[in-house]
Amino acid sequence: MKKLWIVALLVAIPGAYAQTALKNPSALKERAPAAYKVKFDTSAGVFEVEVHTDWAPIGADRFYNLVKNGYYDGCRFFRVVPGFMVQFGINGDPAIQRSWVEANIQDESVKQGNTRGMMTFAKSGAPNSRTTQVFINFKDNSFLNRQGFTPFGKVTMGMEVVDKVYSAYGERPDQGRIQGEGNAYLTKTFPKLDYIKKATIEK
Repeated sequence: MKKLWIVALLVAIPGAYAQTALKNPSALKERAPAAYKVKFDTSAGVFEVEVHTDWAPIGADRFYNLVKNGYYDGCRFFRVVPGFMVQFGINGDPAIQRSWVEANIQDESVKQGNTRGMMTFAKSGAPNSRTTQVFINFKDNSFLNRQGFTPFGKVTMGMEVVDKVYSAYGERPDQGRIQGEGNAYLTKTFPKLDYIKKATIEK
């Protein structure tokens, strides 16, 4: 029995570590490779994003640390606007989400356009307001370029999966309630939302 208990404990440690790390944004400062791929295993299927650090180094580093530490696992695609974009990145655990609300990163100049398949950090109208939320463009949304929305990656495989993410709820999910109540609110009120099962850095 002792051996079984030890094995169980060792298995539990990585998950516990990730939970602790995600509550301390200032500690997640690892530099990303010049280019890397992220595989998204979702309820709608699998798609892959290729990130280029030279497009937006600050954004690429932030995304790398979030993915590597499991931040996006379980996140819902809570804002899906057909003909525009699909947005995600509010953590399903309010305790973790609270740690990231003010963990802003600086703005960066737009080097790549917001064309179909490009992934970009969401932000408010305030300067330097990017945190964890990102979106994928369904079409050419180049008007976002002059508003300072800076793409850092592109869907290179499975864009047809992104296209079929459940969209009937549109913009109805309330971001304030998602941040305060997490996936419990979304599961109860918007049960058909697609979600990320696991996001991983591909070797």
